[in-house]
Amino acid sequence: MDFIAHIRQSDSEVQTVKDHLLEVKELAEQYGEPIGMKHLCGLAGLLHDFGKYSNEFREYIIAAVNTPEDAPKRGSVDHSTGGAKLLYKLLHTKNMTPGKALVAEVVGNAIISHHSYLHDFLTPELESKYLNRVRDKPLHEFDQMAENFFVNVMSENDFDQYIEKAIQELLQFIQSVPSASSEKQLMFVTKFVFSALIDADRTNTRLFEENETLKNLDHKTLFKKYYERLHEKITAFLNHPNANTPINQLRSKMSEQCEVAAEKESGIYTLSIPTGGGKTLASLRYGLKHALLHHKKRIIYVVPFTTIIEQNAEEVRSILKDTENILEHHSNVILDDDDNDEHLDGTVTEKQKLKLAKDNWDAPIIFTTMVQFLNVFYAKGSRNIRRLHHLSEAVIIFDEVQKVPVKCISLFNEALNFLKNYCKSSILLCTATQPALDFVQNKLEIHTDAEIVENLEAVVDAFKRVEIIDKATDKAVSTNDLVSFIDQQLEHVQSVLVVLNTKKVVKTLYEKLQQNRSDETHIYHLSTSMCAAHRNDILSKLREDLDNKIPVICISTQLIEAGVDISFDCVIRSLAGLDSIAQAAGRCNRHGEKDIQIVYVIDHQEEQLKFLKEIEIGKQITRRILIDMKRNQNEHGGNILSPQAMERYFQELYLAFANDLNYFIPALKKDMMELLTSSKDKFSYVQAYRSKYNAEVPLFITNSYRTAAEHFRVIDNQTTSVIVPYEHGGKEIITDLSGNISMEELARIMRYAQHYTINLYKYELDLVMKNNGLVSFFDGKIYALAEGAYSNEFGFDVEGDSADEVYMI
Repeated sequence: MDFIAHIRQSDSEVQTVKDHLLEVKELAEQYGEPIGMKHLCGLAGLLHDFGKYSNEFREYIIAAVNTPEDAPKRGSVDHSTGGAKLLYKLLHTKNMTPGKALVAEVVGNAIISHHSYLHDFLTPELESKYLNRVRDKPLHEFDQMAENFFVNVMSENDFDQYIEKAIQELLQFIQSVPSASSEKQLMFVTKFVFSALIDADRTNTRLFEENETLKNLDHKTLFKKYYERLHEKITAFLNHPNANTPINQLRSKMSEQCEVAAEKESGIYTLSIPTGGGKTLASLRYGLKHALLHHKKRIIYVVPFTTIIEQNAEEVRSILKDTENILEHHSNVILDDDDNDEHLDGTVTEKQKLKLAKDNWDAPIIFTTMVQFLNVFYAKGSRNIRRLHHLSEAVIIFDEVQKVPVKCISLFNEALNFLKNYCKSSILLCTATQPALDFVQNKLEIHTDAEIVENLEAVVDAFKRVEIIDKATDKAVSTNDLVSFIDQQLEHVQSVLVVLNTKKVVKTLYEKLQQNRSDETHIYHLSTSMCAAHRNDILSKLREDLDNKIPVICISTQLIEAGVDISFDCVIRSLAGLDSIAQAAGRCNRHGEKDIQIVYVIDHQEEQLKFLKEIEIGKQITRRILIDMKRNQNEHGGNILSPQAMERYFQELYLAFANDLNYFIPALKKDMMELLTSSKDKFSYVQAYRSKYNAEVPLFITNSYRTAAEHFRVIDNQTTSVIVPYEHGGKEIITDLSGNISMEELARIMRYAQHYTINLYKYELDLVMKNNGLVSFFDGKIYALAEGAYSNEFGFDVEGDSADEVYMI
């Protein structure tokens, strides 16, 4: 009799457990091979649905299809414990060695978690969720499962040999790791194995359900074609009439330096091209050349702002002449959770469609955000971690890397070190304002000769297009003062950009200006209360007005600061971190089209920053640097935007947040780094366990992976992505979601929907729910605003003092 893994919805075709296990094993092996973990990942694939070799599961799945109303209740059929229990019995109890036990723990945790998220080896309550499953939970058909597996899938002898290869892989890895960081690297390996398993399982299930075969892309041929097209563009620039201007010659020189640097070994490098220096093109040149020379499979751009994603992705598409293989990933439109959904496995429901939809960063060029990158490593939910293994054998380009949230610095550095040291990835840190990431305790292992741009100080001087005027250290200004000041500037210039720290003051200033507006001056408002498509429409109108010399005022949160290719005659920036001031300055006289223009730094007295600690501290440090320069204009290299000033700023910032750099969790009074990476001897939960039970924890790994993930938020306040009915595009998506759609169509819609989403804080979500302004799809896993809840002027409009933190989603 055949044991059943899945039954296809469309034609009731059966996928046997044997076929599913062997196919998932093969995919997981492919994912693990680049980092020397072929058999370790393959073992997880081979055993993940071992528990489906039971009569109980076979009866359940048949009942679920034929008589769903009589199917066993949720959680009554456990098929994800069996494979991990087998490993525990074979490797953790009989002739145990550290190598055997670690394979049982690393692979076993991935298996028991493949319908949820990695379990804690030791919880804050001093329980082992891992041991509860693999050691203590009874499976009455376990012996029958094992017999069926060894008869149908792999003989015991072959299985023993396969396990031995997995053990050797893990031992070789451990030997290559400094002993002081073995727990840290085992954490990353466990997450990598889990990622490979989740993606292999979902990919194989999706292919079976859609009756498709896997299409493998020839990365080398594609990157070669891209490289040729990029050089056509570079040649066109060199032949342009303006190619010989000093600035364009300097841009060309820095681009050539990236070409040369791409030949170096994989590592972590910095690219400190000043604003307007052609960073996107130069970094793409590095990425494509390095990928071709060093056999990388993808190029991933990680940026802080969704506005940069849209702009940079469009620029790269136009250069490479490809719309199909360049993926934009702004946010998770589908809500993720770690609910155990074993009761759904085997048959495809609406909820399963969401889990199976292709959402795994399997593309040659990807644009995503810093939040999404950090979520891959540290956030709960299997959708995030599914993408992790695709970060191996990659060129990862961080645009505006200074925007890493301070509390995530250590987590960010450790993730990058793992990718560089063990995953054959190369990392490029791009910004005009390099943060001091090697200054902190958990340092980033930057290459010794890391900077690609030669004679950096001379380059910064050559790109000087603005003068910073300090009006912040004299007195604070009100909204009314600011209105008068803007009016004064418009007597001398045609365009003014004002960047403030919170949405509330941005909206207040915009409304004040609207009251006093004259027909000839156009006033624009920007914040992330608007979806990307809405913001892009506003930016298009802004550019058109600027081109036509129409007087404009733009009032914006910090979303406009990085990467938005737009240029104003004058910029007014509310006092904030020095990096933010530098980024705002990059929107003034951006292309050097005029003589030196002015950027004013003001102190807005109505901004409420008491809950925005990072902005508040950054503001204080910048104020001190401005006062230093007021006393002695030669301080900090004689330029507020000099590399010396920026280094001083970040060193002071990281010292001020020294207790937060390891992601402190107030509820647990612990750092996340301790939960994830502490050695067994130093972990406080292990010490408490010994004291309570007068015994050792019977495990080699004792870290709390799930607890850490449950407390991880890149942005302090949790937000939820919501689709908005903006113009025809947003309304059409909401209509499509109401119908019956395939997984392939769902994946397409979800990508498109990213341009029509905003992110709401919980209080905003509760408010709109209370006012019946929300609709939901797929059992509440996708949300959309009702038509009346979205305005073409402000987007989603709710009062409240908040920074535009959601710009990073």
